[in-house]
Amino acid sequence: MDDNDTITAEVCKEDDIGDGELWDVMVAGYPVLLVRNRKELRALGSRCPHYGAPLSKGVLKGERLRCPWHGACFNIKTGDIEEYPALDCLPSFKVTVADGKVFVTAKRKDLESSVRVKDTSKRCLLNHHTMLLLGGGVAALVCAETLRQEGFTGRIILATKEKHVPFDKSKLSKEMNLKAEDIYLRKPEFLHARDIELWTEKEAVSVDFQKQKVYFMDGSSQKYNQLLIATGSHSSSLKVPGADLQNVCILQTPEDSRKILELATGRHLVIVGASFVGMEVAAFLSDKAAAISVVEKQEFPFQQSLGPQVGGVAMKMLQNRGVKFYMKTELCELNGKDGQVTEAVLGSGEKLPADVVVVGIGVFPNSAFLKDTPIARDDSGALLVDLRMQTNIPNVFAAGDVVSFPVALLGGDRSSIHHQQVAEAHGHIAALNMLKKEKELHTVPYFWTTMLGKSIRYTGCGKGYTDTVVKGSLEQEKFLVFYIRDGFVTAAASLDCDPTVSLIAEVLYLGKQISKEEAEASNVCNVPSLAET
Repeated sequence: MDDNDTITAEVCKEDDIGDGELWDVMVAGYPVLLVRNRKELRALGSRCPHYGAPLSKGVLKGERLRCPWHGACFNIKTGDIEEYPALDCLPSFKVTVADGKVFVTAKRKDLESSVRVKDTSKRCLLNHHTMLLLGGGVAALVCAETLRQEGFTGRIILATKEKHVPFDKSKLSKEMNLKAEDIYLRKPEFLHARDIELWTEKEAVSVDFQKQKVYFMDGSSQKYNQLLIATGSHSSSLKVPGADLQNVCILQTPEDSRKILELATGRHLVIVGASFVGMEVAAFLSDKAAAISVVEKQEFPFQQSLGPQVGGVAMKMLQNRGVKFYMKTELCELNGKDGQVTEAVLGSGEKLPADVVVVGIGVFPNSAFLKDTPIARDDSGALLVDLRMQTNIPNVFAAGDVVSFPVALLGGDRSSIHHQQVAEAHGHIAALNMLKKEKELHTVPYFWTTMLGKSIRYTGCGKGYTDTVVKGSLEQEKFLVFYIRDGFVTAAASLDCDPTVSLIAEVLYLGKQISKEEAEASNVCNVPSLAET
């Protein structure tokens, strides 16, 4: 059979599907999502292009469908992506109604894949305008793709100190047995086909904003017309005696991930910092290492971001798998033999056997190369941008982990938010403004952490929250937590309650407030009061 074969199939009766309903139907053995919005019927790819979530379990608000797992949004009329972390669109199919029966018409090749890649412009050699994008993460990648999708025909250079094309960094601590190629977000051929030049192992060491020129570690330089700085963040290193011993690791690259897996298998592992990375590493290695110890200054894992209640649940999940926690204490020293770490010494004086140490104590922005330039940075080194991702230097934009930006949910106060979805949104908005489209950032942060086959989902920005409302059961690992500031919900986290966090993300996206009273009145996994907002 030809991939271009067109298939028409009856999928249901028109009266079967009610307004606002999402149905999985079959067309020639392939799943298709049927959506009814008011009187209109739409048919789309049924799986989210990000990680394959079933979109029939998602949240529909008007013409916008939000994925139940990680918050990506799609327009139900076109299938176009409207919110990350997915990079691609959904295929959309023709729907007809005859004699009260609903028919879907589609090409076989579109049914086989639930992914549609947006059309892009090609490079025109007569256009000498150069967009130079520094960084090899999702912010730079989405910026490059958006430039081409929006019709830019000049030169695009993606320069990264990494040796890989942009990859899915969120998987480094969740699935440590993957090869680099397994987590590539785009293959090199994809970038090549769109005339996006990829310069790997190319680290920027300085920028002359007057001359509009970037200088690289290898001695080369490159002029630009417009510059995007999306150099990301770097893991903080230990500042204790013995920190330079062998087998003391940070997790930045696919090579780091596989090396830690290899070193820790059957050995004693000490994780410094109960961060998202630290906890995910502990979870993945819980049945592989001989023993795992987590050392953390706070009382609970990720206490500052998700709070003690959610942190306590994650801690108990790992304790049940044999992970030992040493909380409210610090690592003071690492001892070794023949240059290799053997022991971790805690503030209490307790000594832990350590064949390998993984450090997850936070990150700092990769902006040191801009230290003696007039670009505005905050005390942490994060670049200051406005809602158009514009820095204080003309024609210079910044995006992703390296920036501090105004956050609507914080009343416009600046913050650095290190989520993949936020970095992608930044890259998209930066590209639009590099093309003078004058578009401001409008996104609600969405994040997830995965441990032992379970995902905690989080949306919003709970920084500075003063109260929480807990629905469901923390003990039974089925809960929804609202984070309250000034009487209103600014964030929410859940476990085993999909698609509640996606619903809350959509409510916040629409600019609607959820009061503490509304949060208290809602039912876990079923938030009717919010669904009506």
